Amino acid sequence: MSTEKVNSLTEEQLQILEGSFKKGNKYPDPTMLLLIAAEVGLSEEQTEQWFKQRLAQWRRSEGLPSECRSVTD
Repeated sequence: MSTEKVNSLTEEQLQILEGSFKKGNKYPDPTMLLLIAAEVGLSEEQTEQWFKQRLAQWRRSEGLPSECRSVTD
């Protein structure tokens, strides 16, 4: 997978990905991931990587650890 491709998304691709993320799809299931990937023209792996990076960014902005852990950590 090319991380460079994920970092050089078009404005339209970013709008679609951000829109999906903000609608509550922070943890898209495999089917949703496939649909989003097809819509933005990325591989499933690239789309999954974008969501992982965006989730880590969101968690940091909320004052949470960037990695998912249990609520007691």
